[in-house]
Amino acid sequence: MNTLALIAITWIGKEYRFLGLDWSYFVILGLIGNATFSMRFLVQWIASERQGESVIPVSFWYWSIAGSVIMCLYFIFKRDPVGILAYLPNSLIYIRNLMLIQKGKSAATAAAPSQHPRETG
Repeated sequence: MNTLALIAITWIGKEYRFLGLDWSYFVILGLIGNATFSMRFLVQWIASERQGESVIPVSFWYWSIAGSVIMCLYFIFKRDPVGILAYLPNSLIYIRNLMLIQKGKSAATAAAPSQHPRETG
């Protein structure tokens, strides 16, 4: 086995005690995933405050995908079936929402009259 790989495996799996809690690089990955997933609510709140009504910006779905993927990876590394099943299907749903948004924009563009019609002849 490569020495670098052995060091990486030991480094990643090592746990540290800090503030009475067990910390590892997997825990840090989980925290990053949780923070990323939570950003979607902050983005939605700011967008809603700016509009003066409840709205869901497109970036909400991108933050949702990123957070779900990271959280799913965390639970895969932890071998936690509850967490895996909780986050695995989410990204597919968020991607589908982005597809529907794009489809709606394409349909609106196709239905709108051209501002600069081409001259023929």
